[in-house]
Amino acid sequence: MADPTDKVREEFFSEAQELVENLSRGLLALDELQSSGTDDPAAVNETFRAVHTLKGLAGIFGAKSMGTISHRLEDVLDCLRLGRLPLTRDLLDVLFQAVEVYWQILAHEKDRSQKEPPGIETILQRLQAFGSSDAPVALTDEFEFEISLLSVLTEYEEHRLRSCVEQGLNLFRVRVAFELATIDKDLEEIKNKAKPLGEVITYLPTGESSSLDSLELDLLLASNFAIADLAGTLGGPNVAISAVPRRHVAAKPSPRDEPFEASMVHETSHPGVASLPVQAHEASMAPAAVMRSVSQSVRVDIRKLDALMNAVGELSIVKGVLGRIGERIRSEGNRQLGAELQRLQRTFDRRLSELQSGILEVRMVPLSQVFDRLTRVVRQIGRDVGKEIQLVITGGDTEIDKLIVEELSDPLMHIVRNAIDHGIESADKRRGLGKPEAGTIALNAFQKGNHVVLEVEDDGGGVNEQSLIDRAVTLSQISLDEARGLTRQEVLNLVFLPGLSTRDRAGDYSGRGVGMDVVKTNISKLGGVIDLQSERHIGTKITVTLPVTLAIVSALLIRIAGRTFAMPLTSVSEALSFEDSMAQPIDGRETMTLRGATLPLCRLDRFFQFDVTKPSRRRFVVVANMGVRRLGLVVDDLLGQQDIVIKALGRSLKSVTGFSGATELGDQRVALVLDVSAIIEEVLAGSESREAREVREVRHA
Repeated sequence: MADPTDKVREEFFSEAQELVENLSRGLLALDELQSSGTDDPAAVNETFRAVHTLKGLAGIFGAKSMGTISHRLEDVLDCLRLGRLPLTRDLLDVLFQAVEVYWQILAHEKDRSQKEPPGIETILQRLQAFGSSDAPVALTDEFEFEISLLSVLTEYEEHRLRSCVEQGLNLFRVRVAFELATIDKDLEEIKNKAKPLGEVITYLPTGESSSLDSLELDLLLASNFAIADLAGTLGGPNVAISAVPRRHVAAKPSPRDEPFEASMVHETSHPGVASLPVQAHEASMAPAAVMRSVSQSVRVDIRKLDALMNAVGELSIVKGVLGRIGERIRSEGNRQLGAELQRLQRTFDRRLSELQSGILEVRMVPLSQVFDRLTRVVRQIGRDVGKEIQLVITGGDTEIDKLIVEELSDPLMHIVRNAIDHGIESADKRRGLGKPEAGTIALNAFQKGNHVVLEVEDDGGGVNEQSLIDRAVTLSQISLDEARGLTRQEVLNLVFLPGLSTRDRAGDYSGRGVGMDVVKTNISKLGGVIDLQSERHIGTKITVTLPVTLAIVSALLIRIAGRTFAMPLTSVSEALSFEDSMAQPIDGRETMTLRGATLPLCRLDRFFQFDVTKPSRRRFVVVANMGVRRLGLVVDDLLGQQDIVIKALGRSLKSVTGFSGATELGDQRVALVLDVSAIIEEVLAGSESREAREVREVRHA
């Protein structure tokens, strides 16, 4: 049984991570508001609430550093939402720095062997400087408010009320009768409808109701719309709207300011309701309305899903064994028993597929989890290097396996970093080229079959191909003769060679010769491929193609030199018969023509250097594809299809090229799983021979 303390810690990390991500998204929204010169009090208040909740969570779980920073950050955001501090870029820089320190603290809490983050004292001092403002808060006396209303306003609500009055907005009382059973939902709905019309400053019970099952609330709404316009949106028989009179306005209202009856609408909650006085019968009934949770989601440790997926994989093996037993029984003449077993197998197969699909669906998360972090990176690096960067994101709702998302952050961060520091030109240079001063990085994601495609495109200077060649020759990565024979795409692929950089001096973010080779390695580990396209002075586009999941896959079983292997079907487009006469040499590479197009070939027995004593007469070509790349894999035989769970090879074998793991096929048989992306990379890497690259890699090791 798991230690309860471990469960509590995992719950803390899960909830804290979610809150920090919400805070980050809130700050990004504030950054957009600051850049556009607009104001949204709700956005500031939501950010404040995220920090307030994080402070409470840190206190419960004893995360002292997180609690201290949250307390100081809460003071700063409180000053911001009360109008005591202006929203400036310097303030936003400090707030974003606090988010980064939060992540460092969480990493330290997760692994106490790590040193405590060094930036805690620095961020506390910077927050203290901003949180020291204590500008006076004056109350307005322009409207005729009841003492009972002013007495229940919080400091923040008083600030919002004063701000709205200073903007010249009118104030309205919107009285709504709600059913107690649906008050949360109905209140939230009416607030959402009122938002385009103005700002709901507060609401409180009137102390009146038409029945024991209803409750009347007064919403204080600031707006520059007339009552008739408000009624047109909020309208209905259970809503009454009246203007709050100004002190200098004549006592007799105009006809347009008479109370206007409007209809019942539905919305949700406000935390202040619990602190306001309500009548006895309302208080007695309210708990029953809020006892049931409004959330239909639960947090699940990914390791538990891994265990379930492994169990499903074992059941897939059982399914295959049942199929073989049924075939043997029928072949032995017991048709009735064989047919009954076959029906049982079909039912088992259908339910197993449903279980597998359900677990996979639970594992899937949107790529926006990574994209939100990249937005912070773009903002910070752009500021540090003095470049204005616009990040355009599309496809953030595209879903991929949670484990892949976690491993994807670093490679994407390297790509974006290079685009900003290496690709986007300075503002002066961009003006000289007729480009907008602000550089643009477009991040796009979409699903293509069983793969997810990520595109990172910038409008910078593009790759200097001659500099790449010169640098590669200088570092002895390639020879002069090899350089002369490279195609344009092979030149661009030099970017991914270890230790290669076209910069003479290293900067803070690039130029050290690490980055793109690491990106390629990490993408390959995830079963993906990376492609690069570039045009000088126009920009660069990097395309990453990844499988949707690595947990359980359908595989094609193949035979090579008497051995059985598994190939993920996500990488297979088709298979066809092959004869040696179909092969044609082009530029020293074996190819064949498939429907008018040239298809490079790879004989897997030669690729793995198997000793083939008696070549098979009847062979097959399996057409594998990753992204835009295609390769024909020549195999001896096709053995059928099976769902498999891929197991890691272990430390001693994980560096072997061409294999991503192993799987159990049943009947005590084990098969290696081909790493199709690595094979495609190896075969299509360029004009160099495999042996030459291996010699060079040994030299650099």
